[in-house]
Amino acid sequence: MDEIEKILAEQKESEELSDSQPEPLTEDEDTEDEPAQEISKVSAVKKELIEWIKAFLFAGVIVLVIFGFVIRPVEVKGHSMEPTLQNSDRLITWMLGYKPHSGDTVILSEKTGLDEALVKRVIATSGQTVDIDENGCVLVDGVLLDEDYIYEPIDAQHYGDWDYPVTVPEGYIFVMGDNRNHSTDSRFREVGFVDEDEVVGKVVLRIMPLSSFGLID
Repeated sequence: MDEIEKILAEQKESEELSDSQPEPLTEDEDTEDEPAQEISKVSAVKKELIEWIKAFLFAGVIVLVIFGFVIRPVEVKGHSMEPTLQNSDRLITWMLGYKPHSGDTVILSEKTGLDEALVKRVIATSGQTVDIDENGCVLVDGVLLDEDYIYEPIDAQHYGDWDYPVTVPEGYIFVMGDNRNHSTDSRFREVGFVDEDEVVGKVVLRIMPLSSFGLID
């Protein structure tokens, strides 16, 4: 009897161990979740791609706003602003909220009479009176300007079309190039007084050539 009871006990223990172990997955159960996993991966990739596209679009809008309303790159064409600026210099112009002030170097729109954007220096603003003396030096409101930035004084052939002194109308400015004898500017009727609305902005930085990189006074 002891031997029979021992055999029965061993058989019962074997059955209990068999019941406690999980059944192995069949081939169908093991592969059932694979399509769902693949769909999840594709969805994650699409989501990340959409986020990147949104980021690029947002950055593009910011760049357009900055270059449309805040700053603008321009290139100098010609020699009218020598020695301050040279032909082919690349500049950055500040536009946002700018109001012209005497002495500023500015960019003027294509509507200023020569059908092209111009870079000039503001000599006088609304209500100020401009005069040129016998030495070719410029006076504003009777005060001789200290113009260490010019190439040379104005010679007799380049006083322009005005009977000086002349007063700048309200809402306009009077501009000249620093290379006074090689500049078409407010002295001549092709340009004349410039409407303040045609001032694109103030030149603040020269970025090219790199050897002349720096702020513009």
